Amino acid sequence: MTTIKILGTGCPKCKTMTTVVREVVSENNIEATIEKVEDIIEIMKFDVMTTPALVIDNVVTIKGRVPSKDEVLALFN
Repeated sequence: MTTIKILGTGCPKCKTMTTVVREVVSENNIEATIEKVEDIIEIMKFDVMTTPALVIDNVVTIKGRVPSKDEVLALFN
């Protein structure tokens, strides 16, 4: 089971990234838990200064922008 965390304080880009990631996981039957992290102290533990950020199994994969669905899917292959 993959653990996905979306780091962001709730800005429009953060919400868009959450939607994109949820759609990719759903459409491709990926077994994953998705957690939205909005606490700035928790976000800083990942050494991320720009949000949104995508963390997969505790590795920051994307930060500071909203990825495409294809880009998110490629992270699981």
